[in-house]
Amino acid sequence: MAVRIRLGSRVSPLAMAQTHLVQAMLSSALAAPLDDFSIHGYTTTGDQIQDRRLQEAGGKGLFTKELDEALLAGQIDAAIHSMKDLPTKLPPGIVLACVPSREDPRDAFICGSTGDLLSLPAGAVVGTASLRRQAQTLNLRPDLKVVTLRGSVQTRLKRLAEGQIDATFLALAGLLRLGLADHVAGLIPTELMPPAAGQGALAITCRSDDRATLEALRLLTLPQFEIATTAERAFLDSLDGSCRTPIGALGRVEGNQLSFVGEVLTPDGKLRWRREAVIELGADPQEASAALGRRLGTEIRTEAGEAFQPDSVTTPAW
Repeated sequence: MAVRIRLGSRVSPLAMAQTHLVQAMLSSALAAPLDDFSIHGYTTTGDQIQDRRLQEAGGKGLFTKELDEALLAGQIDAAIHSMKDLPTKLPPGIVLACVPSREDPRDAFICGSTGDLLSLPAGAVVGTASLRRQAQTLNLRPDLKVVTLRGSVQTRLKRLAEGQIDATFLALAGLLRLGLADHVAGLIPTELMPPAAGQGALAITCRSDDRATLEALRLLTLPQFEIATTAERAFLDSLDGSCRTPIGALGRVEGNQLSFVGEVLTPDGKLRWRREAVIELGADPQEASAALGRRLGTEIRTEAGEAFQPDSVTTPAW
């Protein structure tokens, strides 16, 4: 019997582009018409907050709350998220069903004058909504000024074009999905600035008791990305689990090996703790990757001690 799945999404252009991508994947995997996978848009609390950083208002769950409520109320059957926006702990009754796609996870550097963060003149203004990018930028270039820049991809590009800031960062994955990669001045090497946990990956959640939807969604799972993001999310969860602490993490699967780099910084960028590892995944790759992320995160918490604290540094907002 055909499975009809109602897909929930934020209404931002990027979220909708990602949801249309999943809709096409389901249509192909299940040999069903696109109309069997209707799309329902929601404006989340996180979308409505434009005047301050998200950690000041509650953190990552602000981008998922309304979609979680719609799932539990039976208004939709699955919710499409950017993995980096998904909290590490989901509400009871909701599960992460699959990881169907991951674009290039690197940060794109957007700047009118140079493609290189290290070449910006002293005192240049960098706008970002990400506490991680703020901390990593100040760690590399303490002579720069970092200000909070919220809004859609298009809004941030407009602020740069108007000269309100000198440079910004955006996830390359989002620019590629929106067809805006021509704005990229350069790409930030992951060894210089590890991305947010899950950056570039899509995540689909559904109700834990909805077997038909779970079975359909699992057809889309790409194991190498599921394993890598499992390590990243375990690392994140062992450290903080929200966006209140600057954390970067990236896993890569090649054959039966997982390579991983993760770091934590103070918001002002003055202190940084990093761990790197390569492991054999063995018979249970998911458990091995989760164990690695937890272990490295715990090591950093122990090493950092009292210096590891949630965000206590604010930056000017536009």
